[in-house]
Amino acid sequence: MTHVVTEACIRCKYTDCVDVCPVDCFREGPNFLVIDPDECIDCAVCIPECPVNAILPEEDVPADQLAFIKINADLTPKWPSITKRKAPLPDAEQWKDVKDKLQFLQR
Repeated sequence: MTHVVTEACIRCKYTDCVDVCPVDCFREGPNFLVIDPDECIDCAVCIPECPVNAILPEEDVPADQLAFIKINADLTPKWPSITKRKAPLPDAEQWKDVKDKLQFLQR
C-alpha cells in the first residue's frame, strides 16, 4: 500500500511532510505535491506532519477523493523530487480550508 496526497494540498503546498520522508517519495508540482506510489514504503510518518490533513493511506481515501490515487501516480513521473521543506504558497492560509479545489490543480 501507499499513501496519497489529496485535494486539501492544492493551492497550499505545505512541505512539512517532505522533511520526514525516509525515502524521498514526494514530487513537487506548481501548486500541489504528490507521492510516488512505487517509492512510498507506507511508513506513515508524513501523515501527522501535514497541517491540512491532505495525506491518507490509500485504503482510507474517501470516495470523493479516489481520483487522487490516479493523479498521484500520473503526475509522479512528470514532476521533480522534493527532499527539503520549502515555504508554503503565499496564499496557503486562505486556501487551506477550501473544498472542491481540483479545478485549481496546475499540472
